[in-house]
Amino acid sequence: MPRIEPLTPPYPAPIDQALRRWMPPGVTHEPLTLFRVLHRNPELASRMFALGAGLLGHGLLPAIDREIIIARVTARTGCAYEWGAHAATLAQQAGLSQEQLQATTDIDVAANTAWLPRHAALLNAVDELHDTAQLSQPAWDSLGVHYEDAQLLEFLVLAGWYRTISYLANGLLLEEEPWGAPFPAQ
Repeated sequence: MPRIEPLTPPYPAPIDQALRRWMPPGVTHEPLTLFRVLHRNPELASRMFALGAGLLGHGLLPAIDREIIIARVTARTGCAYEWGAHAATLAQQAGLSQEQLQATTDIDVAANTAWLPRHAALLNAVDELHDTAQLSQPAWDSLGVHYEDAQLLEFLVLAGWYRTISYLANGLLLEEEPWGAPFPAQ
């Protein structure tokens, strides 16, 4: 049971409109539990929407790179909720295989799958940020071979954003969405 109860239908009209904006068109299930909890504070939710939607819908990183970053950040933070939501939908749409998704949860992720060099650089950088909250010059240089400055900035914000989302989901004790991919057993 989440620490803060998610809103349930019927939603007040402004909340209903806001929740619909957070969901992709054509989705038949209820808005995500995280979104329904966040709307207990509509002002906070609206401020978070701008960044989250911008990163997912208007980013400069290729979709597969974005989803590798998200999968690794949420795996490293043990956030089964967010890992499963992305693994079930956006990661597969972006082209991540089941083997790659599984590998994002492994301790030595780079050794377990034949990653493209840019993806290995991303995974290494996510791990460094997770472990040290810093990025070494070699890790930065490895990213710089593959990405422009604007994409590097986006990488840092994206990794930090999903760490924040992981803190929310884990701190709230959110259970995995029923349609989400199960987080692999370690």
